[in-house]
Amino acid sequence: MRVRKTILAAVLAVTALSLSGCAGFLVPAGEGEPGPTGSPATTTRPTPPAAVPDEGDTADAPAQGAPDPVAPVGDCPASGVTVDMGEVQTAMFHRAVVLTLTNCGKKPYRVHGYPSVRALGEDGERLAVPVNAGASMFGNDEGPEEIMLKPGGTVRSTLAWVSTQEGGDLIEGDALAIAAAPDAGARVFPLEGHDLRLMDELNTTAWRTSTTG
Repeated sequence: MRVRKTILAAVLAVTALSLSGCAGFLVPAGEGEPGPTGSPATTTRPTPPAAVPDEGDTADAPAQGAPDPVAPVGDCPASGVTVDMGEVQTAMFHRAVVLTLTNCGKKPYRVHGYPSVRALGEDGERLAVPVNAGASMFGNDEGPEEIMLKPGGTVRSTLAWVSTQEGGDLIEGDALAIAAAPDAGARVFPLEGHDLRLMDELNTTAWRTSTTG
């Protein structure tokens, strides 16, 4: 019995030594050991996201409190007036358009006489179409009248021609060059449609504040 107790004690002693020698393997890595010395931790704050513009904002929008941008103004030639041509009216082989002269400048414009009208060919060349001052079935000609046209004011004239053989051989024109007066710059208005382009002569009434039938 004494021998067994001695052997048991020896076994227990050896086991205890073995466990104490393996203690490093049972402790988790880094536990109980001093950590590496480093610089104090710094806190980095995230950069706030850029503001997203509203759907109504545009790149050209003025800054808050700034005046609104000025709306673009239509082109006005150096003469200070523009000429426009209305739609072509038709009646029994007769054709006519109403011409409108507008003072787009800032000063009064003197109007006296008739519009300058020329028929142009396909290449822009002037055609031998006579231009007469007078009435037509679309309106009477009351003759020229001197008018001081205020800025924004308008005067009108009726331009007519006949698309039949009554006045002689017909000439086919591709456009009309129209100006406020012979010494003013002209605008070119294309003529579309075969029956509108045939003409024997052109008749115009004088510039008036209104056209009469």
